[in-house]
Amino acid sequence: MLAKPLADRMRPRDFNEFVGQSDIIGEDKPMRRLIKDAGNSLATFPSLIFWGPPGSGKTTLAYLVARATGFEFIAFSAVTSGVKEIREVMERAEYNRAMLQKNTILFVDEIHRFNRAQQDAFLPFVEKGAIVLIGATTENPSFELNSALLSRCRVFVLKPLDESALKEIINRAMADPERGFGKTKVSLDEPAMQYIINIANGDARIGLNLLDIAIQSTKQSADGARHISREAVEAAAQKKVMLYDQSGEEHYNIISAFHKSLRGSDPDASLYWLGRMLEAGEDPLYVARRMVRFASEDIGNADPQALMVAMAAKEAVDFVGMPEADNALAQAAVYLATAPKSNAIYAAYNKVKSDVKNTVNEPVPLHLRNPVTDLMGELGYGKEYKYPHDFPYHFVKQEYLPAGLKGKKYYQPTDYGFEKEIRKRIEFWEKLKSQSGADKK
Repeated sequence: MLAKPLADRMRPRDFNEFVGQSDIIGEDKPMRRLIKDAGNSLATFPSLIFWGPPGSGKTTLAYLVARATGFEFIAFSAVTSGVKEIREVMERAEYNRAMLQKNTILFVDEIHRFNRAQQDAFLPFVEKGAIVLIGATTENPSFELNSALLSRCRVFVLKPLDESALKEIINRAMADPERGFGKTKVSLDEPAMQYIINIANGDARIGLNLLDIAIQSTKQSADGARHISREAVEAAAQKKVMLYDQSGEEHYNIISAFHKSLRGSDPDASLYWLGRMLEAGEDPLYVARRMVRFASEDIGNADPQALMVAMAAKEAVDFVGMPEADNALAQAAVYLATAPKSNAIYAAYNKVKSDVKNTVNEPVPLHLRNPVTDLMGELGYGKEYKYPHDFPYHFVKQEYLPAGLKGKKYYQPTDYGFEKEIRKRIEFWEKLKSQSGADKK
């Protein structure tokens, strides 16, 4: 019989062995109070959603809740099950309650993978108290779960395990004589421990499994001992697993952090978040598109070169491909982060969109229309249009907006970067408008 993986063997058997999430399961904290108040009564125990990153203890916590309450525990995977299996489990839960006087916890791993119809299948059973539903998800439940189901559940947010928690879990596995390596001659040096913690990235399962592989792949010395070095762990790890999902919330969190770091003129943070995306396998063209958008939204004419730099990075990705184009993206990110900032274009166009949507779309003034036929000329198209090149400074006072928007100002350049020069130009033209005779040849 094959031995279970170390992470499975070391799964906590009670709340005292559970490491981390003390704000949820600590003494007199919400989870412990729920269990204490419920006793063995299903009626007073709510359905739960555990939302947190991989390896933070969602499944283990569900097991411990079932053990502490004495309810029957039925595990269910959203990856391999459908509505038919849901109904079969619900029938079993109803039988338990009616015939055996036994309450049931239904644990659904990766509940966000159920579609809306599958989630709806839980509703009648949750509403009438036939089961306590405990769902585990790595995705934001407010996006992924039906509002009707979510409103009937209490959400607990689990955090990634910090360094001290991971260290405690690894040391416990090293010392445990029954489930871990306490009866063997295995030692782990500090650099190896730190490397495991770094690779685990808050995920206890990754940390324990990596420790297991490193120990199993390290040869025994003459006295039967195994010393686990950083090199042994590196060989076992191969590559760090990134917490990143191109369609999940972490994708949006990191691109938000990247955008805000660029806007905040922090080149170091911008490079870091760029690296988090690219090294996790994000589509480089998506990153390039975001930088093109940023160049206009947050820099605009404060540095017109920014848009060209962002477009050049996009072209480099198309032409060179990855991973060679990573430096081009990094170059563009640093340029955008250190460029002068202005959202004047963004603000101006938002005002335009509002006026286009909320005001009457007036016809184009006659003097701005081209009289391309005789009839159009007879109707006044182009009449009294003043050709700016016929006037001093190639400028003439003339209205270009519809009558209802006459004098409207959308674009307000800042005093930063090249927009300072643009402001001077606009002020010069305004001065010409105010001068008598500015509209005469």
